[in-house]
Amino acid sequence: MDAGLLVLRLVAGLLIAGHGVQKVSFRLGGHGLAGGTEEFRQDGFRGGRLTALVAGASQIGAGLFLAAGLLTPGAVAAAMGVMTVATIVKWRHGLWVQNDGYEYPLVLVVTAAVLALTGPGRWSADHALGLTPWPLWITLAAIVLGPVGGLLARVVLGRGPVGGASSAGG
Repeated sequence: MDAGLLVLRLVAGLLIAGHGVQKVSFRLGGHGLAGGTEEFRQDGFRGGRLTALVAGASQIGAGLFLAAGLLTPGAVAAAMGVMTVATIVKWRHGLWVQNDGYEYPLVLVVTAAVLALTGPGRWSADHALGLTPWPLWITLAAIVLGPVGGLLARVVLGRGPVGGASSAGG
């Protein structure tokens, strides 16, 4: 089981972090911070560069902490938050990713929730630091507060109706 959790954490965490790197740089196929800023504007957000920078940094941090299994509930909440925003932005396109739908961010939201519920496993920084198992109330708080935080961010930073305006948010 620990090997499976390690693989799941590494794949999901590094994909989330990579998604953030794309938002703020030209690495991994990104379009730099200016491109990330424009993407958020097209997706109906206000806030410009700061919005793109905070979103990208949140994804990078959440992804790396999730991959390491470090402070897992916080990493889960942050990952679920940014991926909830992506799900909302893509909602109008339907489920399937080939139509620019929300399939991919939804899988990452669920994966993060599963990692919160199972814990990061023995091969994690949390375990090495003696932080596991996390109390159930902390786990449940992370699973609830992550998406709620994402929804609030979308409402506060959005221009117009929740649901986005364009392509690849999150």
